Amino acid sequence: MPRLLPAALNKDPDVCDPEGHKTRDLERLVVGSNAGVANTVVYLKNITKGKALELPEARQFLNQKSCRYEPHVLLVPKDGTMHLKSSDHVLHTVHMSGAADYNLPFPFVDQEVSRTMNREGLVDLRCNAGHVWMNAVVFVVKHPYYAVTDADGNFALTDVPPGEYEVEAWHEGWKVVGQNAMYDVMTEVRVQRPIFSEPITIDRSVSVKPGSTSEVKFVLSERRQEMASSQ
Repeated sequence: MPRLLPAALNKDPDVCDPEGHKTRDLERLVVGSNAGVANTVVYLKNITKGKALELPEARQFLNQKSCRYEPHVLLVPKDGTMHLKSSDHVLHTVHMSGAADYNLPFPFVDQEVSRTMNREGLVDLRCNAGHVWMNAVVFVVKHPYYAVTDADGNFALTDVPPGEYEVEAWHEGWKVVGQNAMYDVMTEVRVQRPIFSEPITIDRSVSVKPGSTSEVKFVLSERRQEMASSQ
């Protein structure tokens, strides 16, 4: 398994590092005891019919807690509402880039805000208040056939109409390939934020028969990550 270097926790240790670890996992590669990989998004690419667009509510709500984003991967319907909160007694800013471009300050503990996500696509989340290790991703989607793998790497897409489909597994990638200088909006000090390698995608074909269950397996490897990094 790849060895990932943790990030230094060098700001607001009382809130961000109450147990005194001094480092934080960047959460880009979460592997379970059975070698399953969490936080991989699996979805159908070519579906045009099926059930109503409903996604897990927990995946539409972002909390900032102990200077982490929870959950790490979110799923929000296009034109739906994303809810955000900070449980921390420090300033955070949720800076969105990609299919949304909000920059939301959270100066108060338990402050909650919401925003409409009206463009389909990926949204990267980072903190502009000096907590450079904080990162997460939002999928803004047009259909309900998306799932995020659990701690054991399992997923389920339910109520899929019979047919032939392309199913894709998307992983954000885990290698740190550089650093990007930015200003901490609180201290106005220049800090270094990690730059990550490109996402990894794996495609499979699947046939769904009436009244039956289809199984699809994906293998995520370091070689695939190296290929993505070189593109």
